[in-house]
Amino acid sequence: MIALRAAGVTLGYGGTAVLRGVDLEVRPGEVLAVAGRSGCGKSTLLRAFAGLLVPQAGTVLADGAPVRGTAPERALVFQDDALLPWRTARRNVELPLAIRRVPRAQRRARAEEWLARVGLAGHGRRLPGALSGGMRQRVQLARTLAGAPRAVLMDEPFGALDAKTRAAMQRLLLDVLADAPATVVFVTHDVDEALLLGDRVAVLAPDGVRDVLDVPGGRARSGAAAARTRILEALEATCAPNP
Repeated sequence: MIALRAAGVTLGYGGTAVLRGVDLEVRPGEVLAVAGRSGCGKSTLLRAFAGLLVPQAGTVLADGAPVRGTAPERALVFQDDALLPWRTARRNVELPLAIRRVPRAQRRARAEEWLARVGLAGHGRRLPGALSGGMRQRVQLARTLAGAPRAVLMDEPFGALDAKTRAAMQRLLLDVLADAPATVVFVTHDVDEALLLGDRVAVLAPDGVRDVLDVPGGRARSGAAAARTRILEALEATCAPNP
């Protein structure tokens, strides 16, 4: 597990700032849900934590050290499953292990273990094209966690799934994190998803973090009405939706 921090981060594209002076701390081993309107810089912040983007001002830190590029300890999960279509499910899961030159027998065993943990035992030989959207997301989750990252950065990974599959993936993520803890930053525009998955919820706007609140009752809680109201009020005060 790892601590992450954005300290006065300003970042933009083509001369237009997307984030300005953002300060945010992610505690080791917590799930921090980041909520905000479209266009408020949630994905941009996540890519800065991953080392894919370099701030124009401010610093991104991992365990107190400046982030200078990508690293296996910080794994990024996209909304699109991004599986290689010519590799089987098992070989997709093996990919980060192969890059690290883990011996073939060990990476195959670890891939099979993680496929079983996400409910895909027996599906390792299937190509992504033969899997449903929910199954492909399970493969992506297995691939991410098989590499034993210390931080998992998730960019609305369940946003394209139907409601039933999305709920199943949310439960699966909570179950997996109970067995294999990691620091997680989970970007979402769904307040209920943020409350379900997050230990804390940060409400982001381009000019900074508007609010950070602890979610009462721990993960998978119920009855967080007051927290939900506070998040919605903070969102209402942030940037307007894109036209």
